[in-house]
Amino acid sequence: MASFIIFSLIVLVFIAIFQIAKASETASILKGLKEGEQTVRTNNLMAGLMGFVFLAGMYTLYQCHKALMPLMLPVPASNHGVKYEEMLYVTNVLTVVVFVITQFMLFFFIIRYRDNGKRKASYLPHNNILEIIWTTVPALTLFALIIIGLKHWNTMTGAPPQDKMVVEVVGKQFNFIIRYPGADGKFGKVDFRKINEENNILGLDWNDPNSKDDIIVQNGELHLIKEKPVQLVIRSRDVIHDVGLPHFRMKMDAVPGLTTTMWFTPLYTSKEMQEITKNPEFVYEINCAEMCGKGHFSMRGTVVVGTQSEFNIWLKQQKPYYASIQPQTEAEAPKPSDDIKKEETKPEQKEEKPVAHN
Repeated sequence: MASFIIFSLIVLVFIAIFQIAKASETASILKGLKEGEQTVRTNNLMAGLMGFVFLAGMYTLYQCHKALMPLMLPVPASNHGVKYEEMLYVTNVLTVVVFVITQFMLFFFIIRYRDNGKRKASYLPHNNILEIIWTTVPALTLFALIIIGLKHWNTMTGAPPQDKMVVEVVGKQFNFIIRYPGADGKFGKVDFRKINEENNILGLDWNDPNSKDDIIVQNGELHLIKEKPVQLVIRSRDVIHDVGLPHFRMKMDAVPGLTTTMWFTPLYTSKEMQEITKNPEFVYEINCAEMCGKGHFSMRGTVVVGTQSEFNIWLKQQKPYYASIQPQTEAEAPKPSDDIKKEETKPEQKEEKPVAHN
């Protein structure tokens, strides 16, 4: 509603300006001014209004920047994120500089070289040198930015360091499923035909021994280690999702039937980021950045970054998915205590019946 009111006010202001110009023109005719004199007066009025619009516009942009900066993301929390932030900063600086210069020149020429009855504009239909300059310079600038961006992209999706940890992130409507390899350090095989919600949410092949110690986190909580490279193996169980990690400046599509990967190194633990942001409730977020259905808004998980020791403690508390879905076997049934055994092994004592005497 507020946006509609603001838009309506802007429209009314332009209508008022138009009506003022028309009234001024009518008044000049009544005063007997010549056509050229009226044109000069109108141009002067328009020049003043254009100058006001330029200054008001620049002031508004500055106030918007000032108001929105506190809402921006905190410092990037990954090594790749730092590089992307630098590239974004350079892009924004170039864009702002070009925008200010071009807008200033636009309004300056309108005001400075308006028709004041003493000059006439020259008609310049073509100039090869100018066209080469304003085509070549932006093209070379964009080419340089694209090359830098591709370099960062190839690094992010390329081969990770040898000491990496590997975690699988699977998107489904409407949450993320996280899988860690077990003690063997290998993921078990999966088959989408084996997927069911009751006891095999990822379609693991139980004939593969590597599957039986895999750890699955179904609440979308991704645990990482500070300053340890992590490679995310990304899949989808149904439609196209997107694994978005805004605080790490990372994102990658999860495509059905296709495995995608990306890697990065976390720079700050969750506790350290709470101190940096001065927000004790801060949490790293993992969200779906792809419109994946009616429940898309709720597809959100968390990322917990800790030290190596903290991660080890958490990992020891996790139970392999295979063990959590299997019914208790006879071998796993609780064994009777020694006292119970003794009671069970005691010989039965026959009750002596009294003998009747005649």
